[in-house]
Amino acid sequence: MSDIHGNIEELRVKVRALTDELKNYADESRSLERNHVPQGRQRIEKMSDEVVDSNPYSRLMALKRMGIVKDYEKIREKTIAIVGIGGIGSVVAEMLTRCAIGKLILFDYDKVELANMNRLFYQPHQSGLSKVEAARDTLMHINPDVVFETHNYNITTVENFNRFIDKICHGSLSDGKVDLVLSCVDNFEARMAINTACNEKNLVWMESGVSENAVSGHIQYIEPGRTACFACVPPLVVASNIDEKTLKREGVCAASLPTTMAVVAGFLVQNALKYLLNFGEVSMYVGYNALLDFFPRQDMRPNDQCGDRFCRQRQKEYQEKSASQPAAEIVTPEEEGITHEDNDWGIGKISFADVDVI
Repeated sequence: MSDIHGNIEELRVKVRALTDELKNYADESRSLERNHVPQGRQRIEKMSDEVVDSNPYSRLMALKRMGIVKDYEKIREKTIAIVGIGGIGSVVAEMLTRCAIGKLILFDYDKVELANMNRLFYQPHQSGLSKVEAARDTLMHINPDVVFETHNYNITTVENFNRFIDKICHGSLSDGKVDLVLSCVDNFEARMAINTACNEKNLVWMESGVSENAVSGHIQYIEPGRTACFACVPPLVVASNIDEKTLKREGVCAASLPTTMAVVAGFLVQNALKYLLNFGEVSMYVGYNALLDFFPRQDMRPNDQCGDRFCRQRQKEYQEKSASQPAAEIVTPEEEGITHEDNDWGIGKISFADVDVI
């Protein structure tokens, strides 16, 4: 009997996946008919570092010549899920599209409104469209090499939460787990849903947010078991089990500045690129105080008394894995040689050993 139930559930998952795929094809067709946008450039199968005006990737591939990223073209193998395509999420999606990410899976259930026009990305003529549909309409013409998938539903309901988990576990270009989940939502309920899903399925994700007064924000890197999850040090609203809906007052809305949201979006995408392409240092937490131009960074360690049982389970697994590994030897990396002695920008490279520190 259990085998029959298992087969039925497996068939349901496949049916949902096929339904979502058909919906995406239908939405894309309607999008092309509605916009009547002329055919843009053809898809590019392989990224090139050729420096010509017709190459949309020449400046991205220059990161290789300058020794920043070893294999930038690996970006096209990556899949990112973005939850919340609003003031932060829409800008994040555009940045990743221009950076040539392989696939973007967009989640939101809201519509574009004229009240959103103080933010970046959306335009007045898109009012009334679902945010995921409007976003794809714009993004697919910016970079046709990116694969877009949209889901117009609230992930916090029981049924949709299961659909969300299924998608982040099987939605990548290789039909496996996505490489990263980015939270760009504006409520704690959705953040907790993402936190639960990623802890349960052991998926790395990054959280972001902007304060209600629009002059501060933050990003946080969350690796189950290794860093603090969203429930390890929960906000007062979450810890007190307060219903967020009861805090909203009629005729009162949160402030919103496109500048603050753009700064937070930039930090989030930069952190995501560093994580995916293995360059620089991935920040566990970066805050932003716009009034003082202050950017605090700090480590976020997990709470062994966390209320999320999956988080506690991942902590135990991480500790066992760390204990079984031999202590890493401290190796001083050799400085890489200059790969561009002559260049159009007059950029040179010197050793820190040659610099006098005062």
